[in-house]
Amino acid sequence: MERRSFLGALTAASLGVALESSLTEFARAQNTAQFGASLSGRAAKMREFPQNSTVILVHGAWADGYCWSNIILPLERRGLKVICVPIPLTSLTNDATALSWALERTSGPVVLVGHAYSGAVIAAVREDRVKSLVYVAALAPDEGETVSKVFYRDAPHPEAPKLAPDSHGFISMPEDGFRRAVAHKASVDQTNIASAVQRPIAVQCIQEPAPAPLWKSKPSWFLIAEEDRMINPKTQHFMADRMGATVQSHRLDHTPMYSEPAVVIEVILEAARKTLLQ
Repeated sequence: MERRSFLGALTAASLGVALESSLTEFARAQNTAQFGASLSGRAAKMREFPQNSTVILVHGAWADGYCWSNIILPLERRGLKVICVPIPLTSLTNDATALSWALERTSGPVVLVGHAYSGAVIAAVREDRVKSLVYVAALAPDEGETVSKVFYRDAPHPEAPKLAPDSHGFISMPEDGFRRAVAHKASVDQTNIASAVQRPIAVQCIQEPAPAPLWKSKPSWFLIAEEDRMINPKTQHFMADRMGATVQSHRLDHTPMYSEPAVVIEVILEAARKTLLQ
């Protein structure tokens, strides 16, 4: 009898433990489901824009889509689709064509964002669904102007690197150019990576006359980098004024996507709120 009682007690205890474990797992599942629903609700509340709204980010010279790595997810969390266009940097026409192909992948309203050289690229496309342009320390040649002409409009910064094409007609950034001028406020690790992944730009990109720019017919925003060592801030002010752009001016270096991404994100969101929700 004692053995049977012991076995009975052991079985009951085991069943109790199993039942308690099952109830605990059930409660966890319920909590997980509720937490998931809560997250979904928060995501829905964060979505400010229609589902088919897209921000297209275009890199400049000596870069690729990696330069936007701090910008992509914060925009997506706001409900915006994000595309980083890999332009070939072989000519202004070729780069604008690559951007046009990316536009074909979209179906709703679009905000185009260009950094540095690609300011000329985002203004060289034609698409009615483009609602606004955002210039991040970017170049904005007028019709018939070259990128080179506006780039050298004002005196360069003393730390600006000396640039010259190689035998193939491409310009690379000198080894210390990122640390001294392109992104002098970024971390050493960041500038080392940027230098390692750089892509040279063809001379033809900066010598080809620009077509009639899109900023003459679309609202534009311009983030002026007041401590830019590549594009003179005075030149940036001139271009922004000529465009009639909405201006934000901050003490930024030439590549604020690395050093001050929150400022870049806010300018893009401002343009999106003003032009995608109409």
